[in-house]
Amino acid sequence: MKILVISNLYPPHNVGGYEVRCRQVVDRLIMRGHGVHVLTSNHRKAGVDDVEEPHVQRALRIHGFFNHPWLPIWKLYRLERDNHDVLASTLKHFSPDVVHVWNMGGISKSLLHRLERGAVPVVYDVSDHWIARSLKADVWLSWWNESGSLFRSIGRSFLAAIGVRKWIDRKVPTSSWEILKFKRIYFCSAFLRGLTAKAGFNVEHGEVIYCGIETALFEKRTDWLSFDKLLWVGRMNEDKDPLTAIRALGEAHAQGLTNLSLHLYGHGDADYMTMLQAEISELGLGNSIEFRSVSATEMPKVYAEYDALLFTSNWGEPFALTPLEAMAAGVPVILCPDGGDAELGQDRKNCILAKAGEPVSLASALSVLDADEPLRVSIAQTARKQIVSSFDLEKITQEIDSYLVDSL
Repeated sequence: MKILVISNLYPPHNVGGYEVRCRQVVDRLIMRGHGVHVLTSNHRKAGVDDVEEPHVQRALRIHGFFNHPWLPIWKLYRLERDNHDVLASTLKHFSPDVVHVWNMGGISKSLLHRLERGAVPVVYDVSDHWIARSLKADVWLSWWNESGSLFRSIGRSFLAAIGVRKWIDRKVPTSSWEILKFKRIYFCSAFLRGLTAKAGFNVEHGEVIYCGIETALFEKRTDWLSFDKLLWVGRMNEDKDPLTAIRALGEAHAQGLTNLSLHLYGHGDADYMTMLQAEISELGLGNSIEFRSVSATEMPKVYAEYDALLFTSNWGEPFALTPLEAMAAGVPVILCPDGGDAELGQDRKNCILAKAGEPVSLASALSVLDADEPLRVSIAQTARKQIVSSFDLEKITQEIDSYLVDSL
């Protein structure tokens, strides 16, 4: 099977986990014998060298995202046309059996019209909000279809009256997002599917294929006698909410659990980090909390050094990988199910559930784990078995492979 993968970004010029997951799946599809061609943007990360890969084509242009400029409509037409020319050429020369669309954030959404009008089946892999929150805001499509300024309305009417819109539409589709069918689509969680449907998109028929991880990479805990060292992993920002983890430690100390310490792994902007440091000082936790950082390749060895993970994400995350990684390492997880992770967490079976944004709730969960070693053992072992059997990347790739084949 020949698969054309389309993604806004692709490693090593990635900014998040979506494109890393894309790369992982692509590599495994190739290992399974499929012919894969990746069409991605020409975005570059400063200081990151290109990796020459014959199957990766970095030719699409980004609009607005990742520090690329926002363009006036007449310049945007040129960008849109360039992207359509690239896609048309790639479809012609690669001649795929199926097109596998990943993250389209910052990429011309009008390309979706070209794909859905064509004869090649299209499959969407959706693991963030680019449909639910970004598609309607696409500058090109909204200019042609949404109410706007008087100047825009007059301009559109004039271009339609003299036949220019019809001429443009043959080169760069101007139709509304409302006619997109998303006939073959899967989401990383039922939560994200529901969120996207509530935003007005025809996706209720979509399937759920959860994200996977390479479980064999993670060093595993072999005992759960101690309960002192707590772990937090993620971007340092309000969405991931390390502040609640810090305050939860303060609550736990106030309840007498002064043996507990917390290490936070991640990065954040200077102002947010300063705020966190101030909170730590105010709570008198300077000797109990450390900020640390390691590379992504080192992280699988880190989890097993800790007695529990605090996962405090508080923004309706589609489906996070961090709890999966901790579970794969046999580390008990305190989970705030604020999005798709509610589909993973089973209280006192594979984790301890707590309420997002509520330090007292997390402190209570810490108290439960501190007092019950058999529960720590049971949670850790149950979770690890579940992750290995149901969330290993090889199994998830098989599900994706089957879905692609069934789409032909």
